[in-house]
Amino acid sequence: MPYDERLAARVREILAARDDVTERRMFGGLTFMVGGHMCCGVLGERLVLRLGDEGASEALSEPFTHPMDFTGRPAKGFVYVDAEGARTRRAMQKWLSRAVRSTTTLPPR
Repeated sequence: MPYDERLAARVREILAARDDVTERRMFGGLTFMVGGHMCCGVLGERLVLRLGDEGASEALSEPFTHPMDFTGRPAKGFVYVDAEGARTRRAMQKWLSRAVRSTTTLPPR
């Protein structure tokens, strides 16, 4: 499944100020690593976010979110956000900020 290049460019633009971000193609999409940990990505037209168990649980109560179930089973701590839920820059920044905050609590790699 190809990923939405425009959505990836928007993620890239917001994360550009960080010096610890790398990109990696993964699962047929594009993943953004922060400090060596998977933080977020783009799969098809969806944003993928690593929010941790509590953050993912909270996010799933919000519109346009779904459990990340790439393999048919939900991935703990990860959610999908439909394109509509990240349509504006403000919404995208909110989601990415949450993912970065969660990812930076992980032990260093």
